[in-house]
Amino acid sequence: MSIQGKKIALMIEDEYQILEGWYPYLRLTEAGAKVTVIGSGTKTSYLSKEEYPMDADASASEVSPDDFDGVIVPGGFAPDNMRLHKPMINLVKGIYEQGKMTAAICHGGWILASAGAVKGRRVTGYAPIEDDVVNAGGIWVSDEAAVVDGNVITSRTPPDLPAFTKAIIGYFEK
Repeated sequence: MSIQGKKIALMIEDEYQILEGWYPYLRLTEAGAKVTVIGSGTKTSYLSKEEYPMDADASASEVSPDDFDGVIVPGGFAPDNMRLHKPMINLVKGIYEQGKMTAAICHGGWILASAGAVKGRRVTGYAPIEDDVVNAGGIWVSDEAAVVDGNVITSRTPPDLPAFTKAIIGYFEK
């Protein structure tokens, strides 16, 4: 099996971390995945913290977990905005509950916590979200660049992006 042709949802909202949005998008597209950018539906283009735009292909309310083989939630402050839109949480939750690849980096773990995807799982992320992950039942890991626990893949910060995307690609190659 490979990532070739796999359909991956990339969740996006304003104030996303530019590298955490674009690096997986470009790297996974290069590897042959079909990456679909999913927004909250409040607009069609979302700005990174650095004000770089990323256009959404669809809103979370227009798609179904059945449409995807996996989901990625980038960090920055976007997850804080995503939490205000139930369809965003429900899409991630549905993909996770179907046993599909569910990945997050940095603050993206907030969405996994809200979606019930960290309970009993080894998880990493940006250090300040540790309490949220632990309070949602996750097992915090601080010393690994990318953590894979079943269908959940998490990573810490932009310097860990190569390990994060390698883990995602590796998930589909098993």
